[in-house]
Amino acid sequence: MMESIKKVRELTGAGMMDVKKALADAGNDESKAVALLRERGIVKAAKKADREAREGLVRFVVDGNRAAIVEVNSETDFVARNSDFQALVEKLAQAALQAKTSDVEEFRNFAMEGETVGTFVAAAAGKIGENLVLNRVAYVEGDTVAGYVHSNGKIGVLVDLAGGDTAKAKDVALHVAAERPQFLSRDEVDSADIEKEREILTNKAINEGKPQQIVDKIVEGQIGKFYQEKVLPEQAFVKDNSLTVAKYLGDAKVQKFIRFEIGA
Repeated sequence: MMESIKKVRELTGAGMMDVKKALADAGNDESKAVALLRERGIVKAAKKADREAREGLVRFVVDGNRAAIVEVNSETDFVARNSDFQALVEKLAQAALQAKTSDVEEFRNFAMEGETVGTFVAAAAGKIGENLVLNRVAYVEGDTVAGYVHSNGKIGVLVDLAGGDTAKAKDVALHVAAERPQFLSRDEVDSADIEKEREILTNKAINEGKPQQIVDKIVEGQIGKFYQEKVLPEQAFVKDNSLTVAKYLGDAKVQKFIRFEIGA
């Protein structure tokens, strides 16, 4: 009996009394006891589900020209720094690489270690004692794929680069983490948003008493600045602001980037 208790505790991390009760309820069947503890962990997790999870970690995995990234939230930074939680997020990133999906609901239903990802996360929440939320997942398959995670684990990026090497892809991933671009090109910016911005800037210039003949020039200059702040190839490169990202890359081109930030 003691050997079974020890084994089930090692498998689940549950307390002595919980393990003894689960084994008794399962007729001393260790596998059934583990299942019962997970089910009971899910119940505990459900009770915590209305508590906000604003901390957490981002992790990615790269395998050749494929990569996956996940964001998992916790209630406290203390848990985000817990080795069990970190191992959980690493496992989820590996599972996301196999799932090949950027749909979080689809990923929650993906089979992982004999159960769904959603069940796995809920059981971990019961064990760790906090509400845990699988918030986002993304999968990329392309030419030269690289990733970057900030040292605090709260910002992660994947980049798919065409015509460039891994070093440049990693540099761009670091840049995306630092500079928060929103678009890959000007064409991605909603024209209605640009017209609204142009209207606001025009009225502002007029209200400031700028001569009508130079208002358009001022506005277009500020619209250009907007693009330089939001469009990745036009941003000043974080490692050398005398270059734009486009000039740094030369003939290479970013085909896709994904940026996850905890709380954003």
